[in-house]
Amino acid sequence: MNPNSTLPGLADVAPPPPASPITLRINGRDVRLQLAPWTTLLDALREYAGLTGTKKGCDHGQCGSCTVLVDGKRINSCLTLAVMQEGHDITTIEGLGTEHDLHPLQQAFIKHDAFQCGYCTPGQICSAQGLINEGKARTEAEIKELMSGNLCRCGAYVGILQAVKEVVDKELKIKN
Repeated sequence: MNPNSTLPGLADVAPPPPASPITLRINGRDVRLQLAPWTTLLDALREYAGLTGTKKGCDHGQCGSCTVLVDGKRINSCLTLAVMQEGHDITTIEGLGTEHDLHPLQQAFIKHDAFQCGYCTPGQICSAQGLINEGKARTEAEIKELMSGNLCRCGAYVGILQAVKEVVDKELKIKN
């Protein structure tokens, strides 16, 4: 037994691998980070890249608070490793609009009072942009179904639906 070990059987356990440099393309910018291989994309964004708009909710992919866009598709950032996203285009809520130039979804969320505490709002907006990118949501029923992975503990679903529907309808008019 290792004299420095306090637990029997741990004498020959290998140390974890060291952090490695990776480059993530976040909001149109290359960001170089030193990360352990098991670091989730969510933790890389919040703890290492300083982008705290993406929220940690359940950390199990059940609430949608951590939703971001990867190559335009919505994903739960708590369920993917950061190293798996190297070479992909990651968009967070910070990349969708600015304080002085709000994204249409951000404007619609304000207009329709689609939030109360605001904790879920970044994930809701990223998910809504993802469903717009997918082009599958046209009706309220389709929007509800496609947004069902994003939970709002405050119950602002009516406003969220109105906001997303408004932007979906504008997108459909532009395409037609």
